[in-house]
Amino acid sequence: MSLIGLLGFGLTVLLVVVLLHGYLWWRLVRSTTRPGRVRRRLTVLLVVLAVLPVLVDVLRGRLPVGAGVLDWAGYTWLGLAFYLFLATLATEPVRVLVRLVQRRRRPEPVDVPLPASAAVEPVSARSGPGRLDEPAPPGPGAAPAGGAVRLDHQVPDPSRRLFLARTLAVGAGAIAVGTAGTGVVLANSAPVVRRVPIRIPRLDPALAGLRIVTFSDGHLSSTYGGRRFERVVETVNAQRPDVVAIVGDLVDGEVSELREDVAPLADLVSDQGVYFVTGNHEYFVDTGQWLRHLSTLGVDVLRNERVPIGRGGATVDLAGIDDRTAAASGLPGHGADLDAALDGRDDAVPVVLMAHQPVQVEQARAAGVDLQLSGHTHGGQLWPFDYAVLLDQPVVEGWSTQGDTQLYVTAGAGYWGPPMRVGARPEVTVIELQPGPVTAPPR
Repeated sequence: MSLIGLLGFGLTVLLVVVLLHGYLWWRLVRSTTRPGRVRRRLTVLLVVLAVLPVLVDVLRGRLPVGAGVLDWAGYTWLGLAFYLFLATLATEPVRVLVRLVQRRRRPEPVDVPLPASAAVEPVSARSGPGRLDEPAPPGPGAAPAGGAVRLDHQVPDPSRRLFLARTLAVGAGAIAVGTAGTGVVLANSAPVVRRVPIRIPRLDPALAGLRIVTFSDGHLSSTYGGRRFERVVETVNAQRPDVVAIVGDLVDGEVSELREDVAPLADLVSDQGVYFVTGNHEYFVDTGQWLRHLSTLGVDVLRNERVPIGRGGATVDLAGIDDRTAAASGLPGHGADLDAALDGRDDAVPVVLMAHQPVQVEQARAAGVDLQLSGHTHGGQLWPFDYAVLLDQPVVEGWSTQGDTQLYVTAGAGYWGPPMRVGARPEVTVIELQPGPVTAPPR
C-alpha cells in the first residue's frame, strides 16, 4: 500500500475511534454519573482504552516483550467497544419513548389561591436594585394579580433520568459483553468443515469427485497462530485433499516474527500439491521474503499462472492471480493479470481460478472461467459488517453464480483486528468437482 493510502487509512481509523469513544462517553459516563470524582475517573479510563488500539499500531514490532498482550487487550477492547456502541444505540428509542411518556404525564401548571391572611411581600422589604416604588418582577412562586400562586411542575426529576440512563447502560453492557465473549470463543475454536459439491459442465467424468480443500485469511499474527493454526492444517489433512488452495491473507507480520506459526504448512498432505495466491495483507509486509519462505514449506505460489491438475488422463487447469491491490504496491512485476495466467491454454479444459477478492470475478467471467475460489470477506467477521462488505464485494460468503462463472467465497480460518467472530465461524471448505449442468449445491 502506498504512503498516501496508509495515511488516509490511518486518519479514517483515528476518526472512527474518536467518534466511537465520544459517543460511549456521552451515554455511558456523562449520562450515568454526576459531576465529580467518579465521572473524572471513568473519563480517564475511557481515554486510556481509546488510545490502546492506536498504541497497538504505533508500537507494532517495537516491543521486545509484551506485544501479544498489548495486541490482545487493544483489539479485544475495540471489538467490545463496537458492540457497546451498537447495544447503546439500540436503547436510544427506549430513552426517547420514556422521556415522551414522562413529559405527557407531568401536570400542567396551576394557580393556587392564596388565603386571605397571606400577604404579598411589601415592596419596601424587597432587596435588590431599583426604586422602592418599582413593582417587583414576577418570579417563581410570585403572586400574580388575583391573589394566587402558580405552581410549575415542569422541572424534570434528575434522579429518574439518572436511574433510566444507568439501567439502559447496564443492559447494553450485558448484551455487548455477552456478544463479544461469544465471538472470542467462536473465533478461537476449531474451524467448521463445509462440503460443497460443484458441477462443471465441461469436466471430464474421470475427474468426478476431485477434492479441492480451500481456506483463506489465516492472518497469522501475535494474536493468532500456534495450536489454533495447527488445528486448521489438521482439519485440511483430514479431508484427504487432492489439491489444497490457500486463497490469500495468510500473514499479518514478517517472516522473522511468524516463522514458527507458519511452520505447520509443511505438514499439509495433498496428492497434487498445495497452492497459494497473495491477498492484500501480503502487501503490507515484505512480500518477496514471504513468497520465498512459503516455497521452503512445500507451498507453490501461483502468480498470474496456471498448473494442470490431472487424473486418469483428464485435466483441469488451476490458475492463480495476484490480489487486485498488488499493482499499487509498487513491487516490480506484481499485479493481477488474468490474461497472462490463461494465455495459451486449451479452451476445452475447465479452469478453476484462485483469486483472493470476490470482486475479481468480473474479470473471470469475461475470460470464461468456470469456477473462482476467493476469501477476503471473513464472512463479515463481526455482524453487521457483512452488509458493509457488499458495498465493495459482490458476495459475502458461500456459493453463487456470476454470469456463466461460479464463485465460492470461504469465510476464512482466522480473523483480523478484534479476536472475535460474530455470525461467521472459521471455515475450511471442501470443493468436490462433479461433471454436469450447473445447479446450486445442497445446503
